[in-house]
Amino acid sequence: MSDYQADYADWKTRRLAALKAADGWLNIVARDWLSAGTVSVGSAADNDIVLPTGPQRVGTLTQDERGGVTYEPADGATPVVLELSKYKPPRFTAGNLLLEVTTLNGQNALRVRDTASTAAAIFPDIAYFELDPSWRIVAKWVALDTPLELTIDTSRSIQTEVEATHKAVFTRDGTTYGLLATHGTPESPQFVIRDLTARDSTYGACRFVYGEEVTDSSIVLDFNKAINPPCAYTDFAVCPLPPAQNVLPIRIEAGERRP
Repeated sequence: MSDYQADYADWKTRRLAALKAADGWLNIVARDWLSAGTVSVGSAADNDIVLPTGPQRVGTLTQDERGGVTYEPADGATPVVLELSKYKPPRFTAGNLLLEVTTLNGQNALRVRDTASTAAAIFPDIAYFELDPSWRIVAKWVALDTPLELTIDTSRSIQTEVEATHKAVFTRDGTTYGLLATHGTPESPQFVIRDLTARDSTYGACRFVYGEEVTDSSIVLDFNKAINPPCAYTDFAVCPLPPAQNVLPIRIEAGERRP
């Protein structure tokens, strides 16, 4: 087995483990928007946010007029002012529940995972295309003359504003393509893509590819590591859709197949 095949096998193992983890995407049981005021949370029917599992009384969440959120546990523990973050939502636990407050477009939502769920145990392995090393591409990493302001739609029809500063340019079968990085980090730019396999064999909305080995002028796009978005596995996720520039008129028979 080549080093690339071994590294790819290790990556697939880590990918499945992350999906099935306690903070993965298979065990989410609720997602509710928050607004200004105080709401009670728990599985009892008289809560403002009624959960399908977990303690009858989790506690309360209070959102102030500026969007700040305070969590007060039902057991009388000291209230906690949550440090809201777009990329690292604050988390807290209650019984078998892992709860977090996510922020999108300045709006907060409570997302709840059931750590006792059997969803991960019964989940089959992820389906992939056969490994094709030709789809590991060293692309040009091109800074845009002017950052591009984009309105990106999502799986929940919630439009978001993003800024693209770079594009990855590569040639396949004599044709040159340019993909915009709309999310992610400078070290791991995220590309939201769709190609013709979405018609029959990959997730219809999109897939994600994360850039690797980024330099000032190059970036590795390994389409063998194209993954399904969270919304392919749960109705409680909000996933970005690809900008028009990232909808490709070719078949990329590499990476994850449709669940």
